[in-house]
Amino acid sequence: MFDKYLIDAATVHNTGPVDAPTGFSFQAKLGYYRGLGLSMIEELNVGIDGEVLPRAAIRFDEGPGPLTLDEMETAFDRRWAFGTPATILVDLPGGFPAGEHTLTLQQKLRVSYLPFPSFNNDEKTVKVA
Repeated sequence: MFDKYLIDAATVHNTGPVDAPTGFSFQAKLGYYRGLGLSMIEELNVGIDGEVLPRAAIRFDEGPGPLTLDEMETAFDRRWAFGTPATILVDLPGGFPAGEHTLTLQQKLRVSYLPFPSFNNDEKTVKVA
């Protein structure tokens, strides 16, 4: 339902030194209408042009500081509120590739009253200046 709002394409930018980026980041929103504890976010898959980036390269920050996806599994005291942007940070030598590319985000969420995981997907064409 909220899938088309997951990625904020205007926020994609490279991180690290300007002349030698070490990765990129972008703002994202949760695809579930009630918010969730971070431990209930089972996966955040980020891809560029159909290639899914390694899980170990992704970090998440809803405000207090970045966590790896493994650290999120036990972050019982942190929550991602609906409508609140969080920063997805990706380690990628060279940063986001020059030119237009397709950025994808898939969220796999564990919702307490659903007997199956909720998958939310967004795809945007983005270009980093």
